[in-house]
Amino acid sequence: MNREKEMVKICYDALADKKANDIRIINIEKVSSLADYFIIASGSNQNQVQAMADNVDEQMHKAGYAPKQVEGYHSANWILLDYADVVIHIFDEENRLFYDLERIWRDGQLTSIEEM
Repeated sequence: MNREKEMVKICYDALADKKANDIRIINIEKVSSLADYFIIASGSNQNQVQAMADNVDEQMHKAGYAPKQVEGYHSANWILLDYADVVIHIFDEENRLFYDLERIWRDGQLTSIEEM
């Protein structure tokens, strides 16, 4: 398993462990130089969104990966965890609908966790 796929799997499992809603993996390596994968997930409230971000950070740290950047943690309506090749977007339900990253990045390839 390559490094990026390992990172996606760790993040996906960490989000699922905290009962994330509608986890989406989008392969953007052919449409952007920002990253290889976006992972988008949502939580039902601020505490859940922060718990999801905390668990991703903890599991990635255990695997030896540190984020380049973390944005939005304190407001917790959209937390961005940037691990260079993999960028995780964790939203509350309202902001996920508003920003609709799945539509913006529709040129990327929606990928299932089984494909990882």
